[in-house]
Amino acid sequence: MASTRKAGQSAGVSAVARLSALAPVYRPGSHGNFEHGIGVALSEVVPTSIVQLAAWSGKEKKLIGIIGSVMGLALPDATGGGAVEGARAAFGVAPGKFLVSDDRDDLASIFAEAMEPDTGTVTDLSHGRTVIRIEGPEVEWIMAKFFALDFSLPAFPVGAGRSTAHHDIFAQIQRTAAEQFDIYVFRSFARSFWTALCRSCEEVGYEVQ
Repeated sequence: MASTRKAGQSAGVSAVARLSALAPVYRPGSHGNFEHGIGVALSEVVPTSIVQLAAWSGKEKKLIGIIGSVMGLALPDATGGGAVEGARAAFGVAPGKFLVSDDRDDLASIFAEAMEPDTGTVTDLSHGRTVIRIEGPEVEWIMAKFFALDFSLPAFPVGAGRSTAHHDIFAQIQRTAAEQFDIYVFRSFARSFWTALCRSCEEVGYEVQ
């Protein structure tokens, strides 16, 4: 998916003004019980654009086709389906609704031009979300501690997405590799969620990259 960076660093000219919500609590290095190895690694992912697309009733397949042409990704025709390739990612978050992200800073404008008014809506969420990546051999165990979902590979395949919550923190999750998930949370809750996630990872040993 998109590149990772240390919290607080800019992600390029288009995102210079976008300060990381995690900066005060982002501590690179190894933490917790890592004597016998690192169970998971945590990092912040910084896609330049995060956009939510919603189809009007009966226009879902048309929207999926538009996402495919703009993103170069083939999405399955099913709620929660998705695809990821490099910096490009797209996944269903609700019936007829999709979250897409990319390193292009004008992604919202591209979709606005590609979609006819009767197809659906485009909402730019780039400055309203923080994306946290968790990866490693113990990733399913840690994720299951936070969310009441089946994170096994057959039930949650690569590319697929889910909308859920950890207590009062809404989260949209995409599996971006066999042992890797990207978690989209509201920026206003990002620091609290990150702190809880780090504490939960202590038992398996974790590294902040």
